[in-house]
Amino acid sequence: MNAISKSANPTSQWALITGASGGMGYEFSKLFAKDKINTVLVARNEAQLQKVSEELQRDYGISTVIAELDLSRPDTPEKLHQIVQGQGLTIDYLVNNAGIGFYGPFADSDPTANTGMINLNVAALVQLTRFFLPGMIQQGRGRILNVASLTAYQPGGPGATVYYASKSFVLAFNRGLAVELKGSGVTTTALCPGAMKTAFETKGGFSRTRLYRFLASDPQSNAEAGYQAMRKGKSAVVPGWISKLLAIGGEMPPRRFALWVNKMLLTS
Repeated sequence: MNAISKSANPTSQWALITGASGGMGYEFSKLFAKDKINTVLVARNEAQLQKVSEELQRDYGISTVIAELDLSRPDTPEKLHQIVQGQGLTIDYLVNNAGIGFYGPFADSDPTANTGMINLNVAALVQLTRFFLPGMIQQGRGRILNVASLTAYQPGGPGATVYYASKSFVLAFNRGLAVELKGSGVTTTALCPGAMKTAFETKGGFSRTRLYRFLASDPQSNAEAGYQAMRKGKSAVVPGWISKLLAIGGEMPPRRFALWVNKMLLTS
């Protein structure tokens, strides 16, 4: 665990971004920096975090705090909250972006990896929201962005069962929380992008599937769509017309047809 503060000004607005070392997390960090919002950058790769931190300070003149942490560990969300409190910062924007997925038959999957995925995709997101939400409510303003997925609108994903289920949780959690927060000055938005060209597809083994070979989009446009929806206080956003059609199709009966389509897309 390591936290490094660079000219932090606690009176300015701050955004906390998980999974900030690459992909959409990196794109989110630049979007906040362009709007002169300081950032707390969280990921496991300290060297890459430091690189991003230096880029944001140099190019946009903002302050940054980096935290090298593994959010798949159950005690990490509380540690991160303590780091932020120790810096004397008030979080105005929370971006729960960190996530992981694995492709392959569930019966052959690594039980430890499955648990880590649930801890990261579900438990850490819930815990971080719980830790930082009261402060937002108390000040009467705040924005939360929970990165779900297009898969959240699907009945399931044969070949990626745990990942699909974890993202369905994120969307359901966000929907309920959005209603609870009505009138509080705080909003929560679920970003539900389709397949993307990032390290995720390679690390998780998805790159060989039809879904990623033919339908993958870029992280920059997805991050921009999520950022703008969050700023406007929308409850959910699905970027791209193809993804919107797939989201609608996933929720229409008979849902067994969507399962068949997903099985076809999740094959090589």
